[in-house]
Amino acid sequence: MKFSTFVLSAAAIAVSVSSRPLARRDVNPDLVPQFGVQPGVNPDGTGNCDGILGANGKPILIPCQCPPPRDQFIDLLNQNVNAGFVINNPSVGISFPEDDSKASALARLNAATVTLQNIHGPGVGCPQAATTFGAQAQAINNGQDPASVVSQGVPQPSGAAAPASAPAATTSAAAAPAASPAASGGVDPSLVPDFGVVAGTDPDGTGNCKGINNINIPCSCPPPRDEFIASLNANVAAGEAVNNPSVKLSFPSGNSKADQQARINALLVTLQNIHGPGVGCPAVSTVYGQLQQQINALPN
Repeated sequence: MKFSTFVLSAAAIAVSVSSRPLARRDVNPDLVPQFGVQPGVNPDGTGNCDGILGANGKPILIPCQCPPPRDQFIDLLNQNVNAGFVINNPSVGISFPEDDSKASALARLNAATVTLQNIHGPGVGCPQAATTFGAQAQAINNGQDPASVVSQGVPQPSGAAAPASAPAATTSAAAAPAASPAASGGVDPSLVPDFGVVAGTDPDGTGNCKGINNINIPCSCPPPRDEFIASLNANVAAGEAVNNPSVKLSFPSGNSKADQQARINALLVTLQNIHGPGVGCPAVSTVYGQLQQQINALPN
């Protein structure tokens, strides 16, 4: 009799436990901030498209696949929120409270931002400039409705934009080296300019570090130079970006304006597609955009 009583009690406990709601709770999609930026705006043919307008009034260049599809983004955000941290960068904790307080609204924007910046790995994702999250956070801090600035400072499709300019001291310090004969079977490393930016500069704890003009970039950018040159060699040998074959390139060793333009284009294409089609580092993680402007300004 005692045995049957124990069995009944255990069964009752099992029923009680199984009837409890699951711990997983997906976020309310209506509370997920809108990106405010569309992917693929004004492509320049090298994997760059327009993000939000920078302080100089010109669009900040972002990878053309940024921001990601909203449904994919919300799926990853759900995974991060349920884990309590960014699963691709576990040192970054997040929460997604759903009340109307200022602190909760800012916490939701932070969760969205760090999810965006760590989509593919630690610090490997889309830059904040691929959204208006920064403007929305500022609006919240000012007591305004963030929805009122979702489309603020967003360029419209109108053709490719010129890269943002940088201080003369920065560009002159990174001037392209003199040409030398190409190494047999590959690119002459002396024809590959230094990035001009050091990866991991001034990390903010969310996967963002500083690029040129203090623009936020993934902390993993620019990539290690040897890895970059290996990828560049593979692309040059193929005559196209191996991770994005629709983008053709060449790396001539001459010193003509056309040859220099071709080389800087190959560098930017390689940078922006190093991990996949349009998945790489933005131009602002190097001074290559500024070098490109300098080359384009040369007389023919």
